[in-house]
Amino acid sequence: MTYKIVCSVIDNQVIVPLPSNFSDKKQVTVYIDDLVDANSQKLDAIKMAANDPLFLADIIAVQNDFDSLENETL
Repeated sequence: MTYKIVCSVIDNQVIVPLPSNFSDKKQVTVYIDDLVDANSQKLDAIKMAANDPLFLADIIAVQNDFDSLENETL
């Protein structure tokens, strides 16, 4: 059986509550994946970019380029 749960790290430790059907098991294999933390770091960077004047200027420049294309006909 595979059981996946995201747990908080507190004082560099993780407590994993196991489902009831694991009660007779003597061993389990644990995989540590910090992808959740990596994703939160990426989201923080995106939030910071929303207030970055250089980034916002680049977005406006790209919008202006596309605005001029919208008025063209084939």
